[in-house]
Amino acid sequence: MKLYFAPRTRAVRARWLLEEIGVPYELVKVNMARQEHTTPDYLAVHPLGELPALVDGDVTLRESLAICLHLADRFPEKQLAPPVGSAERGPYYGWMAFTEMSLDSVVLEFYRDAQSPEERRYSDEEVARHRTRLTAVLDVIHEGLGDREFLVGGVFTAADVVMASSLHLANTLMLLGGHPRLVEYVRRHSQRPAVRRAVSL
Repeated sequence: MKLYFAPRTRAVRARWLLEEIGVPYELVKVNMARQEHTTPDYLAVHPLGELPALVDGDVTLRESLAICLHLADRFPEKQLAPPVGSAERGPYYGWMAFTEMSLDSVVLEFYRDAQSPEERRYSDEEVARHRTRLTAVLDVIHEGLGDREFLVGGVFTAADVVMASSLHLANTLMLLGGHPRLVEYVRRHSQRPAVRRAVSL
């Protein structure tokens, strides 16, 4: 198994899950500053030159969410996904999709804006609209999590990997004010040994 990786990308999410699983894998570091993601060799793996990419035998996956779903099901003995057909499987899929489609989409708007502070990307009206949307999304997560430690079934799953990694970015951007449960959720998961291994170079 081979993971193409660069820090500060969604490849961290995939590497975190691999570290939780604890299986051997080859880490291929892609230096984006040197444009290694645009080389013919890497474009043969990911035609868009994006990260991560996972090669698992004859299967190549190119989206972090797909990689996490694949890995959790690939190693059922690690119990990182609820069993198919269980009452928890639907909410598990739901949180995975909600993170990708609702949370990430709005957090990335703030991230892009933060990358070019000298050149405003959005008008005040657009920023206000993004903040309204973000607050609504965070309220859903805050209420859904409640005072529980994990999202689904009272146990740690790949849904927590996906959610916590996205909320970590939101917290770094100082976007979690007013949602103390989510700040604590990020803090708690960031202390997992697998996270520390995943962010190490």
